[in-house]
Amino acid sequence: MQLLQTVTIKQVLTEKSKKELQHSYHQKKILLQKECDQLRFELKKLERTKKFSPASLKSHFEKEINNRKEKIKLIDFQMEQLNILPLGSEIKEQEVQAIINVAVGDDWEEISSEKMIIVKDGTIIEIR
Repeated sequence: MQLLQTVTIKQVLTEKSKKELQHSYHQKKILLQKECDQLRFELKKLERTKKFSPASLKSHFEKEINNRKEKIKLIDFQMEQLNILPLGSEIKEQEVQAIINVAVGDDWEEISSEKMIIVKDGTIIEIR
């Protein structure tokens, strides 16, 4: 019989991976800031058309802008944490689904234990 099991992928923090993560966070932050600017522009554009209620329109756009500002704060926090982490730390990157084979007589504790794949600079270095 086959089962689906969640496998955690962890990345070992190296100079290279740290720079890549910083770059990735920076790009996401820039994109969110651009989205905020675009939303402000769209709000002003729609306010001039007078087709919508100004209060509800402003409320909707402010909600979207605040949503993105919260994401920017989260990214700032992640960048701070990344700078604090020492090289060699393991960072949870993602979770994937794996198919495992089970048969009568297998050790259930071994099968049901959390599985991990450890990656260092794009190369799998350990499977736990």
